[in-house]
Amino acid sequence: MVPRHCPSLARRARDGFFIPSERQAKKVMGKYYVTTPIYYPSDKLHVGHAYTTTAADALARFHKLLGDEVYFLTGSDEHGQKIQRIAASKGIQPKEYVDRIVATFQDLWRRLDIQYDDFIRTTEPRHQRAVQAIFKRLLDQGDIYKSKYEGWYCEPCEAFWLERQLEDGKCPDCHRPVQWVEEESYFLRLSAYQDRLLQHIQAHPEFIQPESRRNEMIRFIEAGLNDLSVSRTTFDWGIPVPGDEKHVVYVWIDALSNYITALGYASADDHLYRKFWPADLHLVGKEIVRFHTIIWPIILMALGLPLPKQVFGHGWLLFDAEKMSKSRGNVVDPVALIEEFGPDPLRYFLLREVVFGQDGNFSREALIHRTNADLANDLGNLLYRSASMLERYRDGRVPAPGPASARDRELMGLVGEVKRETIACMERLEPHNALASIWRLIGRANKYIDEEAPWALQRQGQQERLDTVLYNLVEVLRNVAILVWPFIPRTGQAIWQRLGLPGEILQQGLAAVKWGLYPPGGAVTRGEPLFPRIEEKENQEKGEPYVTMDQAVFEKPAAAAGTAPGATATVPVAGAAPEGAAAPSPSAEPAPDGAPLPQITIDEFARLDLRLATIEEAEAIPKADKLLRLQVRMGPERRQIVAGIARHYRPEELVGRQIVVVANLKPARLRGVESQGMLLAASTPDGEQLAILGPDKPLPAGCKVK
Repeated sequence: MVPRHCPSLARRARDGFFIPSERQAKKVMGKYYVTTPIYYPSDKLHVGHAYTTTAADALARFHKLLGDEVYFLTGSDEHGQKIQRIAASKGIQPKEYVDRIVATFQDLWRRLDIQYDDFIRTTEPRHQRAVQAIFKRLLDQGDIYKSKYEGWYCEPCEAFWLERQLEDGKCPDCHRPVQWVEEESYFLRLSAYQDRLLQHIQAHPEFIQPESRRNEMIRFIEAGLNDLSVSRTTFDWGIPVPGDEKHVVYVWIDALSNYITALGYASADDHLYRKFWPADLHLVGKEIVRFHTIIWPIILMALGLPLPKQVFGHGWLLFDAEKMSKSRGNVVDPVALIEEFGPDPLRYFLLREVVFGQDGNFSREALIHRTNADLANDLGNLLYRSASMLERYRDGRVPAPGPASARDRELMGLVGEVKRETIACMERLEPHNALASIWRLIGRANKYIDEEAPWALQRQGQQERLDTVLYNLVEVLRNVAILVWPFIPRTGQAIWQRLGLPGEILQQGLAAVKWGLYPPGGAVTRGEPLFPRIEEKENQEKGEPYVTMDQAVFEKPAAAAGTAPGATATVPVAGAAPEGAAAPSPSAEPAPDGAPLPQITIDEFARLDLRLATIEEAEAIPKADKLLRLQVRMGPERRQIVAGIARHYRPEELVGRQIVVVANLKPARLRGVESQGMLLAASTPDGEQLAILGPDKPLPAGCKVK
C-alpha cells in the first residue's frame, strides 16, 4: 500500500512504477518538500547529525529522479543561553561564535555532497521578522498569554524536566546537575488544541511514523498537555518579543518556525511557501519527535495553516550502546571519516547498515566491512571485471548483443523488478531495503559472470555469445549507476562516465532504468578500482588500530622466536621473495628439496584454507621479471595474488584457468604490490620447470580443497 500523502508516487504505483515516456519523465510530476532539523551550533556536528542529513539528501535526490520538483531545507538553530555563555567565555560576541561553527556545518555538508536548496539560520533577518509576526499574531488572538514559569532546567541540553523525570536529581539525558528556574514567561495554550491534535493523528495514521513513535505521542497527549513556556528573560541572545523586549522568543517558536520562514511565510515574497507548504516530510531524530508532532502542529493549527504531511522520527546512531551526544563526549567526527574513507563509503554505511527508524550501532569495523564487502567486492569488482574483459576482448568497445538466452532474460527482468522494489522502499522511507534490492541486482550480475565465464567463451571462439554477455554486463552497470546515484552520487556518476555515457545522471531520471538503452559501440574505460580494499592494521607506537586506503605494507611485526625486533614476518608466494622479509629463524629452517618434513596432524592440516579460484585477469608487473599480478575469483570474493611464475606462463594463457589458493594466508607485499593469498605450484629442484595446480574438471570458484 502506498501512503496517501504522495499522490505522484501513488499514481506511479498504480501504473506499475514505470514512467511511460521520456516526455513524461521531463515533466514536473509533483512537489516534494523535505526538511532536517536545524542543528544547534554549540560545537561541531557529529556522525549522528550526518545520518539525518544524508538520509534527507538521498530522499531529495530520489524524488528528483522521479521527476518531482524538490525543495530540501536544512539549517542552524543559533539562539539560546548556552550559546551566549560559551561566546562570553571566549571573549567574543554570540554571532561571531555561531558564524564560525555554522561554517563547519556547511563545510561538512559540502564534503558529504549534500545538495540542499536552502540553509536557514535563525539569526537571519528574514527569519527574525517572520518569527515576530508569528508571535504577535498568536499573542493578539489569545493563544499566547503571560504568566510565571517554574521548573528544573538542564543548561547543556537546554531542556526542562519534571521532578519525576530526573534520575538521581540529575538530567536523564546527559546525567549532569539541573537547576531550579523561576521566571516570568509567555505561554502557548497547548491544552486548548489537545483534542483537535489527537483527532488529526488518529485520522491520519501516516502523520507520525514509524508506528511506535505514533503510539508514544498518542499516549503522551492522552495524559494531558500543559501550556508551554515560549519566552525567556534570563538571557537576551534571541529574537525580542514584539512589544516586550525584556523577553526573547524561546526555541519552541523560534526554531520550529524555520520550516515556513525559510519559504517566505509572513513576507512580501511568499511564492515558495505557496508552492511547497505543507512539507511532505520532516525528518528528525526520535528524541525531538514530541516537539515536531505536538508543539509544531499546535502552532500551525493556531495560525490556521496546514500541518506537515509526515513527521518521521528515525532512531539513534549508537556508540558503545549509547546515543552519540556532545554533552556525553562520545561523538564520532564525520569529517575525519570522510577524509579517511571518502564521502560515498560513509553515506552508504549510514543508509545501508541501519534499519531506518530503529537504533543502529556505529563502529569502524562495520564501516570497513561494508566498504570491502559491498562497495569493493560487489559493485567495484563488477565494474572492474566487466571493463577489463571489454578492454581485453573488444578493445574497450561495447558490442551489439545477440539472441537472448533464458539466463539473459532473467537478468533483464530483474532490472525492472529491482526498480519497482526500490521505488516502493523509498516511498516507505526504507533506504536500507532499497539498497539491499539494488545489491541483489549487483550480486546477480557477478554470479552471471561466473556462470557465463566470458574467458571460456573467448577461448572457445563463441564470439556472438561473448558479445551478448559483455553487452548485458554494461547494461546492468548503466542501470545500477542510476539506481545508486541518490545514495552514493559520486559513485553513480563515476560509473556513468566510465561507461562512456554523456551528461549527468540526474538528466536521465528513473525513466532510463529499463533494459536496452546502452548504444552499442560505446567506449568503456576500466580505470582504477573504485573502492580499494581497506585493510586494518595496528599502530605499533600507539597500540591502536588504524586503517590505510593505499594498500601499503600492513604486516604486523613478527613475534616468533628468532625474529629480530621490528622485523616483518611474511610468506613467499609461489617461490617469490617478498620485499622486506625477515630472515627465517633457526628453528624454522626449511628442509632441503626431497628431504622429508616433520609429520603433522590432521588438525594442523585443517588450519589451511585451500580454495579453488578462477583467474579472471593476469598481467606482468613492471621491473619484476618473475612476477605476475593475478585477479582471481573465489565464489563471491575477488582477490589479487602476486605469483612468481612469469618465466613459465604468459598472462593471456592464464585467464580462465582454475587454480588452488591458500586463502587464509596472511597478506604480503612483493615489489610494492599487495598479494592476498598464494597459489599452489609444483617445480623441479632446479626451478626450470613449474606447473600450477588445479582441478581436472571445472568446479565452481570458491570450492574448498580437502
